[in-house]
Amino acid sequence: MAKLKKELNLYGLTMIVIGAVIGSGIFRTPSDIAGHLNNHLLIILVWVLGGIIALTGALTFSELGGMFPKAGGVYVFLKEAYGSLVGFLYGWAILLVINTGALAALGMVFADFMTTFFELTDTGKSALAITVIILLTLINMIGVNVTQIFANVFTGLKLLAIIAIILIGFIFHNPEVSLNLSMENAPDNLMAAMFAGLVGVLWSIGGWHHASYVASETINAQRTVPRAMVMGVTIIMTVYVLINIAFLLLLPLPEIIGSEKIAGDAIASVQAVPYGGEFVAIAISISIFGTIGIYTMTAPRIYFAMAKDGVFFKQLAYVHPKFQTPVYAMLLQMVWACILILFWGSFHKLIEYVVFMDIAFMTLAGISIFVFRKKRKDAKRPVKAWGYPIIPLIFIIISFVFVVSTLLNEHTTQQALAGLFVLVAGIAVYYLMGFNSAKKKNNTFT
Repeated sequence: MAKLKKELNLYGLTMIVIGAVIGSGIFRTPSDIAGHLNNHLLIILVWVLGGIIALTGALTFSELGGMFPKAGGVYVFLKEAYGSLVGFLYGWAILLVINTGALAALGMVFADFMTTFFELTDTGKSALAITVIILLTLINMIGVNVTQIFANVFTGLKLLAIIAIILIGFIFHNPEVSLNLSMENAPDNLMAAMFAGLVGVLWSIGGWHHASYVASETINAQRTVPRAMVMGVTIIMTVYVLINIAFLLLLPLPEIIGSEKIAGDAIASVQAVPYGGEFVAIAISISIFGTIGIYTMTAPRIYFAMAKDGVFFKQLAYVHPKFQTPVYAMLLQMVWACILILFWGSFHKLIEYVVFMDIAFMTLAGISIFVFRKKRKDAKRPVKAWGYPIIPLIFIIISFVFVVSTLLNEHTTQQALAGLFVLVAGIAVYYLMGFNSAKKKNNTFT
């Protein structure tokens, strides 16, 4: 029987981490975040807070990734810590909500930016988004080494473009604009505003754990996966804070809040940079295209791992004998993402829906480090979480507070409840399809 092939190295996996995170979010959400906070200092702080959450998460997951160098990543952590039902629900949510919802959002934003160069109707934009997802899925089916090359090229290009935007902001900053690091005009309900802004930050910084999904295809995975996650998040955190400072140096806050395309408007304001808007549109399109390519490759490894464990449709465990990729799992994800595009909703409601579900499971995965420290004291840990137990606790507490806040906040309750409904439906499917009767040996890590 064909098996997944180990071809990913540290550089390639780090590029996958960075490429999975930097998509459309950093070019789209800063204006929304500024609208919630209306204060330079708070805007910078909320991006730093998001970076700290991601970094504490990566440090926590570094130990988990070393313990379980298997395809599926977070699914494996959850299954081993809490049982097959919780692992199944994560894969179920990834398929129906988290990854496919992100793919649909990325596809539509990519199509939106293509209107800079081409006239597209709403139907044309949907068709383009679907075409891109299909094309990149087919490319990734050829083999993981193709994905590694793809990630290296497109992630390198997007980092160069972002560095260019940062340099433009710092070199050509608007003389009528200066950073105001006081609490002037800060919102009255500061805590609620910070958590509302954090939704956009976490959407923009999410995806670093995708490295864990492809652990079984990584060379020396027990060391490479943890290092790639930590290195990738550190680079992303630095870049995101700097690019937001660049935006604040180029545009007055009211213009940032009212901007639909913040990066394009910021660069277009610099007369010394000709065709700034077109440059940004190309940069963002490259960024999104690269991220779609990575998402179409990584998450199907979860459905593949679930099928191998007997808790998902067995056809999804099929590996193509020539390409050595889980082609049926990749095709299933592709089809569902395209269906979501056809029934497209609000971008903002979709990211609230996706982020709530994603952070809820990330919180559970973070808690699992304590479960394993208690239940598997003697297990091999090639990498131990730095700062244990403080660093994992920071990640868990902030993530938990965010999940509860999203559930109780009147602006996001509807999307959180919709996510919970998906989980209830998943429980029904788990028992009705007989996945609970999977052989006991499939529920034990070996």
